[in-house]
Amino acid sequence: MSDSLRARTRLFVAQPLAAGASLMLERPQTHYLAHVMRVAAGEAVLLFNGRDGEWLGRVDALPKAGARLTVESRLRPQAPESDLWLLAAPIKRDRIDLVAEKAAELGVSRLVPVFTRRTAMTRVNTERLAAHMVEAAEQCGRLTVPEMADPVALDKALAGWPTGRVLLFLDESGGGCPMAEVVAALPDGPAAVLVGPEGGFSDDERRLLAGLPFARPVGLGPRILRAETAAIVALALWQALKGDWRRPDAGP
Repeated sequence: MSDSLRARTRLFVAQPLAAGASLMLERPQTHYLAHVMRVAAGEAVLLFNGRDGEWLGRVDALPKAGARLTVESRLRPQAPESDLWLLAAPIKRDRIDLVAEKAAELGVSRLVPVFTRRTAMTRVNTERLAAHMVEAAEQCGRLTVPEMADPVALDKALAGWPTGRVLLFLDESGGGCPMAEVVAALPDGPAAVLVGPEGGFSDDERRLLAGLPFARPVGLGPRILRAETAAIVALALWQALKGDWRRPDAGP
């Protein structure tokens, strides 16, 4: 069995990756290797940094100050991934953590916490959410980690909206067409999904969104879904109809 198949651990690193390069990990990743994954010196690990593809590395030593690794060979080149943003109103801690984790697994390129009129949470720990996305990216085999954006008010996010990116907002009032139909009719291109808070969008926010030329109201069926469920379902629908699930080689 090849070293790449035997490797039990996959790590996101910031350093450039090239054959023969030597890397030194910081204490948290060293602790993870040595005490969580029980990796020993001489074992193979998989490495990626979001720029240089995926590489086979080998652990040289595991001192507490920082593990030392040698980069050996590239296993996969860097490849384009879905250009899909998720804008999500902050919800309770365990649920927003779940949203961040599943956003990474479902190929989101950027996570943006947005404050709406009915958002109950007033603070967002973006550092914690970013860490969840790193862990999910390591686990699921993707070659990048989603960008963690700073929280922003909904009106400000919409005011600076980039040209050419369609916004699919989940309209829990029933005013949107079925999301599958809307997505299937869209041309390929950058997109974003907007999920409101547990209390839904206000009438003013819904009217604002409905009047924007780049926004499309969409629905997810007859049942009322929790905010985290709606986000996961919407991302899965988009990936199935317009994203990288359509590729036969979509897996790592």
